[in-house]
Amino acid sequence: MTTGTPVAQDFALPSDHPGVSDAAYRIRRAQIAQIGQSYVSGDPTPEVGYTRAEDELWQLVATQLERKHERFACRAPRDGVVALQLRRDGVPQLGDVSARLRELTGFRVEPVAGLVPTRQFYGALADRCFLSTQYIRHTSVPFYTPEPDMVHEVIGHCGMLADPRLAELSRLAGEASLRATSNEAMAFFSRVFWFTLEFGVAYEEGELRCYGAGLLSSFGEIEMFRNAEVRPFDIVAMGATPYDITQYQPVLFAGESMDHVIETLSAWFRVYDDEWFRTHIARSFGERI
Repeated sequence: MTTGTPVAQDFALPSDHPGVSDAAYRIRRAQIAQIGQSYVSGDPTPEVGYTRAEDELWQLVATQLERKHERFACRAPRDGVVALQLRRDGVPQLGDVSARLRELTGFRVEPVAGLVPTRQFYGALADRCFLSTQYIRHTSVPFYTPEPDMVHEVIGHCGMLADPRLAELSRLAGEASLRATSNEAMAFFSRVFWFTLEFGVAYEEGELRCYGAGLLSSFGEIEMFRNAEVRPFDIVAMGATPYDITQYQPVLFAGESMDHVIETLSAWFRVYDDEWFRTHIARSFGERI
């Protein structure tokens, strides 16, 4: 779904979604989507009255992820989640998360009904704004979601945005996306973003750890990412590598350290644009990417 699209009373879901056969869940999703749909940037963040079942689901998943972060996550996003001071007994309100982020790094969070166009999502980062859904996954599969939900948005992305250096990296990514005006340059950028800010890993404390939001918020994949084929951190290789969102990532690109990741990515985000893509990529790879 994109913003600007009317929300149906009975929310449509993909055929493989855990809640597709649950009419009550679809209606609940539609109610929450309508809240994000009606939001106007700059207004107070609307609250969602989460149910007891939704609060219990959040508590379960957040508690388990906290334990897994100690074992598998890099220190920067791990400390970022702690700094957010999230409530543990239920789903946090985006307004509270946004207020805390402003204090920490100057970022804010704005609600949306669901998935938004790629350029809109990336471009908002340039303005230190993160666009977030407000719903939570289906209770039948507490440790899996096929789409971004509050666990992914808050524990994954906002945890990263609570760290000053990772927040600045996200802002730079947003600016780079605005300069990628061609579809080909945007596709290349999106793949780099995927293998770093979504599914990034780096060596830290003598072992491979994760920093990407997709891994930080995935109860299952955070335990399995070390089984992937781990390749050296290479921006050109990342931008030329396709990915499948429906499975655990079989290939990951590891930074030598978080410092290495942040310094290398920051430098690239500052210069990336259509001309960089044409000069460094299009002439070399042609139709292959």
